Amino acid sequence: MSKSRYVLVLVLVLFSLIAAQCAPAAPAPGQDQPEGKTYKLAAIIPGVITDADYNTLAYVGISEMQKATGVETAYSESVAVPDVDRVMREYIDAGYNIIWTHGGQFVTQTVDLARLFPDVIFIGEGDAPVENPPANLWFIDRNFHVGFYGIGALAARQTQTGKIGYLGGLALPFSYAEVHAVQQAITDSGLDVELKPVWAGDFNDPTKARQVADALIAEGCDVIMGSLNLGMFGLFEAVKASSAKVYVTAKYTDKASYAPENYMTSLIYDFAGPLTEIYNKIQAGETGGYYPLGFDTGVLLQEPLKNVSADVQSQMGTVIADLVSGKTTVVKATSEVK
Repeated sequence: MSKSRYVLVLVLVLFSLIAAQCAPAAPAPGQDQPEGKTYKLAAIIPGVITDADYNTLAYVGISEMQKATGVETAYSESVAVPDVDRVMREYIDAGYNIIWTHGGQFVTQTVDLARLFPDVIFIGEGDAPVENPPANLWFIDRNFHVGFYGIGALAARQTQTGKIGYLGGLALPFSYAEVHAVQQAITDSGLDVELKPVWAGDFNDPTKARQVADALIAEGCDVIMGSLNLGMFGLFEAVKASSAKVYVTAKYTDKASYAPENYMTSLIYDFAGPLTEIYNKIQAGETGGYYPLGFDTGVLLQEPLKNVSADVQSQMGTVIADLVSGKTTVVKATSEVK
């Protein structure tokens, strides 16, 4: 799916969600179920699909997949970790034979249930491949570190103070991997840039994020890379209120409207393309496998970059091309950031 089409779809989805129902969607008019076994896919989503963030991506993903393939879909939102096993079983009892859990917090339960129901295909997400996965498990490796190499390369080229900040929610392995990737990007750039990584202690608390962002700005950071959900609103308020010019990057979806004078880009994630490709592989008989996300599969820097020079724009084109071609390999290091 093209970048412009992705953004358009996201906007349309946000306007239509009030009327959306959790009931299974019928195949689009004029589309027939693919030949062979009939599949029904259920998505389990940890938050509300109206967050214009990670959970909205799941709704967009299954909506676009349904349009492309005609497969019947359903979803449950705001599913807590203790409830995910029950919700998956309810969908299986209702005849759904592809279960997608949208979130790394669901991996353990997804794998466990896949072993118990070998005739059902499960799609899980996470940040490290499952060891000895069952044959009926598709695993989407989110590879956040690859995207943050690109974000780090941009921040290193944009800063004027030589100080950039990383603002995360919780200090988790994937977040450590993002920070290490940013540091690799700085090293590869050959620029003298200092990285200050901090965590707000919550992905969804704008007040905490604002406080931490204010501290980073006070320390001289003029670029802050956000790895937050609703906490991004606090980061946006901080950069807009700063007397110094501070630039910001976001994650998951287009968030340019929240701080247009400070915003450079977002690390956009697309699950529609990967889900559709996985579904087609399932139709071809591949009941399980490994699907890594990257700049060639489901990840992109929102372009054109905003509030950057033509020179930075050109340099970033080379950076991304090298990532896609494999010329640049990003090390996945999940060790604690000291």
